[in-house]
Amino acid sequence: MTTSQLTQNQKPGAARREGHPGIALTVIAACQLMVVLDATIVNIALPHIQDSLNFSTTDLTWVVSAYTLTFGGLLLLGARAGDILGRRRVFMAGILLFTFASLLGGLAQEPWQLLAARALQGVGGAIASPTSLALITTTFPEGPERNRAFGVFAAVSAGGGAIGLLAGGMLTEWLDWRWVLFVNVPIGVLIAFVTPLYISESERHPGRFDIAGALTSTLGMASLVYAFIRAAEEGWRDGLTVSAFAVALVLLVAFVFTEARAKEPITPLKMFADRNRSGTYVIMLSLAAAMFGMFFYIVLFVQNVLGYSPIKAGLAFLPVTVAIAAGAGLSQRFLPAVGPKPFMLVGSALVALGLTWQAFISPDSSYVGGVLGPMVVFGFGMGLNFVTVTVTAVSGVAPHEAGAASGLLNATQQVGGSLGLSILTTVFGTASKDEAEKQLPKFLTEGTPEQKAEFAKTHQLPAPWGHEVLAHGISTAFVPAAAMAALALVTAWFVIRIQKSDLEALSGTAGPTAG
Repeated sequence: MTTSQLTQNQKPGAARREGHPGIALTVIAACQLMVVLDATIVNIALPHIQDSLNFSTTDLTWVVSAYTLTFGGLLLLGARAGDILGRRRVFMAGILLFTFASLLGGLAQEPWQLLAARALQGVGGAIASPTSLALITTTFPEGPERNRAFGVFAAVSAGGGAIGLLAGGMLTEWLDWRWVLFVNVPIGVLIAFVTPLYISESERHPGRFDIAGALTSTLGMASLVYAFIRAAEEGWRDGLTVSAFAVALVLLVAFVFTEARAKEPITPLKMFADRNRSGTYVIMLSLAAAMFGMFFYIVLFVQNVLGYSPIKAGLAFLPVTVAIAAGAGLSQRFLPAVGPKPFMLVGSALVALGLTWQAFISPDSSYVGGVLGPMVVFGFGMGLNFVTVTVTAVSGVAPHEAGAASGLLNATQQVGGSLGLSILTTVFGTASKDEAEKQLPKFLTEGTPEQKAEFAKTHQLPAPWGHEVLAHGISTAFVPAAAMAALALVTAWFVIRIQKSDLEALSGTAGPTAG
């Protein structure tokens, strides 16, 4: 049979080279890895981005938040697009958009250019990530083969953060910070080229796009994050700060009304009717808020205060990844015997303990005592929560709604991280300003003429006075971070009511999530 005859016999949208499930899984996993590690690969490069593009420390948080806000805000819309328009088509569109945005970010010469590119990356990730998970169900038959594919997908999702930290360190130190974005370009182009060869198009399902819900939620949260960051620089009485809070309130109220009336809402409000599920969303939002802030500020501390190189900084974060994996493995193993609530309680308590420990960080803190110890405690606590919160989120949900429940949990994680980081930045900014006022007279008395001349150009206090300002701001920011973890603990204690017996109904329901 000739090639033309083979092509004619193929179904519309069929892969041109069917029968290669290993390659198909590699393509899907590569997409997920690229999207997941991009949340951390940029973190290690933050101090270099700050110096190169002249970001203030408070504005620097937008490099993280611009990505996570659009990613989390549009995640459920991306999943809906795959169902309606065809998953392979949407998958490729998301990959190409993510790749193009990465190129723009690497070429950025001004702060606003990088932030726009990061927001566009988030849109691409929100389109590609949920679709990549859904493609597994259409590419692999139900049973052991699909389970193995889900296992690979979950492993890539879990390990992507650690890979991103190491890759970010190597690229920043050996090449330039821009390569943490440029590296996505050849990978994305290759994925987009290979996808139609090995992955078939899915069947389309009729439905509606809840554009109003997606826009009001994403823009409302962006306005709220902007308000907190603006307050850190200009104060709570600033006109733009107050206006941003007002806009956020209006948009978020509009979002709730939109979802209540929509026939096919992007966020089904009925998901919040169950107390256990609502509790898990509060827990995930609180813990993610603390986690994003911890990573952001500890990266600045180890590089700007301890003087670590980017590679050494990446390696410094590996223990927390190991601790998260250990906690997740332990909870997954004993969850059927113990039930989720004990793991939530112990995990949230450990997270709060680790963050409280970090609130005592100072310029004299060593890596082992001031960073490693609390990070390991924090990471193990987070690991205990990840599996149990995910399982509880899909408890009692009909099988066809499990994707929406877990997808909403993922969106809560991303949006919660952005909101939490902005709140910590407000505290950091206020504390840093107060400490700078204390350190400035000391610097003017003790600083050398060369240091004073440099200060006149940059308006940045040099070490050791600048280290005092940065460390004081960071340690103060960890106080509300610990309070966020305490909120998770209180929620787990008073709200969660799920029992061991309730887990029996979850067999086969709680698959891995999209990010």
